[in-house]
Amino acid sequence: MADIVSSPEGAAAEQADIAALAKGGRTNFFGFVLRLAASVPFLFIAGRLYGAAELGRYASATLVVELAAQLATLGQKRGLAQQLAKEDRPGANIVADALLLSTLVSVVFAALLWLVPVAMFPSRHFTAIERLLPLAILPRALGDVALAALAYRFDVGATVRARAVVEPWTQSLAAGGLWLAGTWLAGTWLAGTWWAPLRDSGLILAYALAMLAAMATAFVPLIKSYGVPRQWNPRPGALLRLANRNLPLAGADAVEWGTRKLDLFILGTFAPAAAVGIYFVAQQVATLPQKLKTSFEPILGPVITRNLKDENHGAIARQVCQVGFWITAAQAGIALALGLPGKGVMGLFGPNFVAGTAALGLLLAAEVVASPAVVSEAALIYVARLRNWWISLATIALQGGLTVAFILIARELGWGGMVEAAGAALALVLSLGLASLLKARLLGRILHERISNFRWALVWAAVPAIGVGVLARFLPEWAEVGFGVPAILGVYGLVIWRRGFGPEDRVLFRKQKAA
Repeated sequence: MADIVSSPEGAAAEQADIAALAKGGRTNFFGFVLRLAASVPFLFIAGRLYGAAELGRYASATLVVELAAQLATLGQKRGLAQQLAKEDRPGANIVADALLLSTLVSVVFAALLWLVPVAMFPSRHFTAIERLLPLAILPRALGDVALAALAYRFDVGATVRARAVVEPWTQSLAAGGLWLAGTWLAGTWLAGTWWAPLRDSGLILAYALAMLAAMATAFVPLIKSYGVPRQWNPRPGALLRLANRNLPLAGADAVEWGTRKLDLFILGTFAPAAAVGIYFVAQQVATLPQKLKTSFEPILGPVITRNLKDENHGAIARQVCQVGFWITAAQAGIALALGLPGKGVMGLFGPNFVAGTAALGLLLAAEVVASPAVVSEAALIYVARLRNWWISLATIALQGGLTVAFILIARELGWGGMVEAAGAALALVLSLGLASLLKARLLGRILHERISNFRWALVWAAVPAIGVGVLARFLPEWAEVGFGVPAILGVYGLVIWRRGFGPEDRVLFRKQKAA
């Protein structure tokens, strides 16, 4: 391994990997900005036009569908890269196997949810149109597999187009259009027909349309990149072996996804729909920084698998720490910019949503403390799948226990639904922080390297940003958001650039020459 690290060829390869990570990060960061621009209109439309209670019902229903879609991928969002690297068969045939496997599992889940709609709608209040929501499982799962295949060939732009442009904008425009159409139909002679309740089902219909549009957007470059499978026949035995081999990955993916959704599920069991809707908006705003980790994950996976093949563990450790710092620095800046003027941010979606300010701040903190676990897991899924899975299971079990405990304590003291929501967010902070410590230490022991995202520059940049945020809170709500958010980001970014970013970090912002 020492020869690999010290040789000029090894050093050049490692620099090329860092450049590839930086390029992928830049591309997907632009996608993050686009997704932010599209997600805010959807939340605004949902909060202002549909209301917190309807938004809570939408959140509960799509939560179950997304879990089913997550399981239907069978871990192939990350496992497909290893499959493509190992097998000698044409890539189109390997991708076809992956798509067929996810299709079969998606159909099973869709049938189960259609037969038992109460799993999506605990209140048992749903329309005939909304009962068809499980059909969205298939395009969601197939879109994820297609984008994973494209990421293996470093086509990050496809993910940006599908997930950051087409999906959120389709959802925003469809939600607004369906509400207007339903409102108009309610005042005509068509009010009693089966398609008149468009306004009531608008959010869920918009979600389904967005999944279909995103899948179509992903399949176009997939066919261009891999082509149509030739001399390919379904192999049931091989598919079963592939599913069995990917179970640890599927479990890790489901648990990671579950840590961001379990709080909402438990809250939906205890709290009224309006509180769930307010918490959902806070969660959507807070998880926008979490999308930054997807800026690097599609590229980090192939880079790690290639270095594992060469047994270059030192390069893996350096790349994990490098990307981890990039993610932590960006997430911390966004968390400060959105959390300090939290009342103004939540007030954008309606006066009732200001009650979720405390939950928003805690959820933003959770995304920052989770970043070490995110990048460590990117390597652990290849070198310690089962141990990583057990840590993830322990994390979600701890989160579930703490969430229920905090909610029950708040209820016993009569503090109300939004205090229960803040308790759920606090449970997430504690459980994700512990997972980050455990996963970073495990990866460090395996690679015999120190794994850490922390640098003191993060503190130096946060202090003046907090000062600006405190001053911004004295401004009117519109100015607190309009001027406070960019001012906090500007001060934080200036300090982190001057004090925290060295030459190896600034490659993230430097366009590389084509090879």
